Amino acid sequence: MHSEGAQALALSLAAPGLSSDVTSWLRSSGLEIVLLVLGSMLFARFATYARDRVTQKIDSGFRGGDALVRSEEAKHRHALAQVLTWVVLTVAYVLVAMEVLGRLGFSMSGLVAPAAVLGAALGFGAQRIVQDILAGFFLITERQYGFGDVVRIAVTGIQDPAEGTVEDVTLRVTKLRNPDGEVITVPNGQIVKVTNLSKDWARAAIDVPVSATADILRINEVLHEVGGQAYQDPRLEPLLLDEPTVMGVEDLTVDQMNIRMVARTLPGKQFEVSRELRVRVAAAMRREGLNARP
Repeated sequence: MHSEGAQALALSLAAPGLSSDVTSWLRSSGLEIVLLVLGSMLFARFATYARDRVTQKIDSGFRGGDALVRSEEAKHRHALAQVLTWVVLTVAYVLVAMEVLGRLGFSMSGLVAPAAVLGAALGFGAQRIVQDILAGFFLITERQYGFGDVVRIAVTGIQDPAEGTVEDVTLRVTKLRNPDGEVITVPNGQIVKVTNLSKDWARAAIDVPVSATADILRINEVLHEVGGQAYQDPRLEPLLLDEPTVMGVEDLTVDQMNIRMVARTLPGKQFEVSRELRVRVAAAMRREGLNARP
């Protein structure tokens, strides 16, 4: 009984000291950890806000001007703002995590050896992440595409390419929105080939199928008239860089031939111009009584 009473007395005397140590830690290291976490959250909000302000300014400059499409410089600045924000936030989170571990009592020097072993163990698993980041770095520095570009991307292991408008670019992934409104996320390291459909200028090409016995000379005249009228149209002329031209017979079979008509357009406007030209060609061929099925 005497020994049990002595143990209880010792515990009662040690409890206030333990409580005092916990309180002291909470007032020092604990408070610092809370401030670090809150500071990182506020910094992330500020960085995101600054990025949004920059991108909104770029977009407002495009919408407020007379240009019908974004310039290559504006698209690159927009993508660069997204990438820099991603890099800054990643570095900030890593530094805050190291500071929090230090205040929790983990020695950074003591973690070097375990980190080396863990890094070697995860090296093969991290290869893809490193590959994505390096590929994203070259995509941005080489200006292969930027925000708002219409691209077709061939992806490793996938037969059908990913096609759509670039909505987000980081060092690790590229996000596209396809014509159906779906968002496609492509890891940069898995990109095999990029076809930029909206860089500097684009080409609208339509094939006009007609009967093999049709009057080619008359069809060429009709198509030239359609191209001239389209180039003089106040609605289409701003989208065209020059007057649409007729290239001639593109394909020939026993009962059908295809006559190709092309037009240089502003970047990304080739689809709109193609649709309008098809409507005009179909109406003109029907009006002339010629056999055409654009």
